[in-house]
Amino acid sequence: MKEISAESKWTGVIYAVLAAALFGASTPFAKLLLGDTAPVLLAALLYLGSGIGLSSWLALTWKFGAKTKEASLKKADVPWLAGAIVAGGIVAPIMLLIGLNLTAASTASLLLNLEGVLTAVLAWFVFKENFDRRIAFGMSFITFGGIILSWAGKPEIGLPWGALLITGACLMWAIDNNLTRKVSAVNPLQIAALKGVFAGTVNLIIALIIGAKLPNLFSMGAATIVGLLGYGVSLSFFVLALRHIGTARTGAYFSLAPFVGALISIVLLGDALTVSFLIAAALMSIGVYFHLTENHEHEHAHSPLEHEHKHTHDEHHQHEHSPDISPNEPHSHVHQHEDSKHAHEHFPDIHHQH
Repeated sequence: MKEISAESKWTGVIYAVLAAALFGASTPFAKLLLGDTAPVLLAALLYLGSGIGLSSWLALTWKFGAKTKEASLKKADVPWLAGAIVAGGIVAPIMLLIGLNLTAASTASLLLNLEGVLTAVLAWFVFKENFDRRIAFGMSFITFGGIILSWAGKPEIGLPWGALLITGACLMWAIDNNLTRKVSAVNPLQIAALKGVFAGTVNLIIALIIGAKLPNLFSMGAATIVGLLGYGVSLSFFVLALRHIGTARTGAYFSLAPFVGALISIVLLGDALTVSFLIAAALMSIGVYFHLTENHEHEHAHSPLEHEHKHTHDEHHQHEHSPDISPNEPHSHVHQHEDSKHAHEHFPDIHHQH
């Protein structure tokens, strides 16, 4: 039975790393666009690029009759997703932008590392996701690596309200991550598209109200492309990772994003290779090692459960189908899980939330 769970783990890790790589890669390119675009407006364009791009793709696949193998959003999912959009797509960016105006850049960079920590704390102690000492150690190394990577000399504390607002933004993103986990069985493109459209629209309204001016067509086009890849596709991978390895572990791998951004800045944009970058790389590598070598196995019970998500038939999916559905091919439908008790290696995926 171990092979199935191990496959799920590695699938989740790959998705999480891809999400971090795309988001991290978007950062240096977004910085290049800041010269022509106000920060609030740029955030709006990035979100809208994600939302419009993914919505267009979903519309095209629907128009040409391509059947999705993913579950669609249900009425019961709306409160979770709405909460995630409000917390992470609207409130957090506003708190961050106000906080940045009151806080030194070096302090802001350090405080932004709190997102991964707060995501894990909420997942472990509020949403009761399982963890052990090894996972906590791994998270600590990755976090310290991020702190060193973002260190810009002696931090200037600045006004306390700025630091509190940035910390609040990180908390909102942590809430967003944990609420998104609740709908991770749903089509990830649908989740990312809705987040992008709603968050982008609200941020665009705010930007125009405060007097931001639209940039030239080239900058707008570039921002939408960066947003589609760095926000939309990245978020889709993030949701898939949540499905397989849970919130805290996905958040830990996603914390590698600043490292990816720094690496791209060094390789493509000519930034200097620093000692802090090398130390951060070493610490993050140790943290990733702790996570990759985790072995969580014990006897556990599954309560009866009815839900819908993309699946093939494995140890947790043994139900009857109509003849036109192959149990060995990915498919999605509402299905029932009976109560059971067994032991195998597993992770906090959508079937193991104890």
